[in-house]
Amino acid sequence: MLLVLVMAAVLWGVGAILKTPKRLRWGMIGVLWGGVVLLHLVLPDGHPLRMATGQSAALWLMIGGFVAIVLAYRWILQKLRHRADIGQAPEKKGLFSEAELERYARHIVLREIGGPGQKALKEAKVLVIGAGGLGSPVLLYLAAAGVGTIGVIDDDVVDNSNLQRQVIHGDADIGLPKVQSAIQAMTAQNPNVEVRPYQRRLTPEIAEELFADYDVILDGTDNFDTRYLANETCVALGKPLISGALSQWEGQVNVFAVHRGTPCYQCIFPEAPAPGLAPSCAEAGVVGPLPGVVGSMMAVEAIKLISGAGQALLGEMMIYDALWGETRKIAIHPREDCPICRKTKEKGA
Repeated sequence: MLLVLVMAAVLWGVGAILKTPKRLRWGMIGVLWGGVVLLHLVLPDGHPLRMATGQSAALWLMIGGFVAIVLAYRWILQKLRHRADIGQAPEKKGLFSEAELERYARHIVLREIGGPGQKALKEAKVLVIGAGGLGSPVLLYLAAAGVGTIGVIDDDVVDNSNLQRQVIHGDADIGLPKVQSAIQAMTAQNPNVEVRPYQRRLTPEIAEELFADYDVILDGTDNFDTRYLANETCVALGKPLISGALSQWEGQVNVFAVHRGTPCYQCIFPEAPAPGLAPSCAEAGVVGPLPGVVGSMMAVEAIKLISGAGQALLGEMMIYDALWGETRKIAIHPREDCPICRKTKEKGA
């Protein structure tokens, strides 16, 4: 009998060294037990193997029966516990995990945001048009702030010339679609947010259906066709539009919400400027940190709109001059002959 116990101990030890699962180790010992019982049933009395393993099968059968009773008892207990768990009402989980509460603690202690404001951020859906200079800080800060669902639409790929200011992308991302590079950075920053990528250009065919699923739209593009399209769609759907623009050392931020009495983008810029009057960043240049400043302002306006904190830039234009370190606001008003606003007024009449 001692021989069998030694063999069982060796099997268990070797299994432990090889990190074999316990269930498999118990199975090997069970096979050993079965072999010993079989030997006692097949070999004649007085056989050396029977003498070395306890002489009689009765003892091994008793041990096997005892083990079987213990296993059956444990199985019945598990079944009873499982039934009891099913019968209990499931414990309600809070909206935020402990890790999220710690992550957003600096927001929650702000009187203007607090728990309700952070809850609103988590339940909000925000669409960002463009993952370039302005989109980079917007996307990173919205993800860091805990906005629950963030959509990003852009059809461009990362270029080496982008990296001077588009901080969401890195050198290893050159050649990748910007939406894919942005997703990687955002989920690395905050895995609790849902990011929806749209690797395509915003067109009239998809704009209304896309915007309808979001609460706030942020436009960080650098072409007037897209700006006018985003404005017209937001006005039609009653969605707030946060718009940013850059040129060399100067940037501006606007919050357009016609349903709340503000002008729309086309009220302020009735027509696109003639070619050459509004050169792109590639043509005129732009200081690297400027998109970070203006994009961060756009993200702040989005957080204020969603959480209800403070006063958003409704009916105002914020202008930042980085070269001279000046910031000023000017009031803006709806234009009576604006074709976009007129459509909304005619529908409401």
